Amino acid sequence: MNITHARTVTVPVSDQDRAKDFYVSTLGFEVIADQRMGPVRWLQVAPHGAATGFTLASAEQGFTPGSARGIILETSALDADCAALVQAGAAVEGPTQLPWGRQAILTDPDGNSFVLAAPAPAASQV
Repeated sequence: MNITHARTVTVPVSDQDRAKDFYVSTLGFEVIADQRMGPVRWLQVAPHGAATGFTLASAEQGFTPGSARGIILETSALDADCAALVQAGAAVEGPTQLPWGRQAILTDPDGNSFVLAAPAPAASQV
């Protein structure tokens, strides 16, 4: 196998403009593409410098808004990011300490759920 990374993750949304505002203004993502392809709008955002982008796909494209779960976003400043997100009006639960590390749950306006995680602790040497 020669797979190097996930290029695109689809996030189902009900309103692409509202989603774009949330991902760009609240999360600080950049717009990678925003163009019409016939009747379909291809809207893709990503964290600055990331190898993986997020396509904000509408119900008209056959996706169910709010159905994304389990996508993990890593941050080097979990507490500060959670505080800034709450201040911006985002739905955030946590952060909490779990056996595998610290994390919080972030929910976008459509109900898509993301794990906002601190870097994984280094494995202990035996």
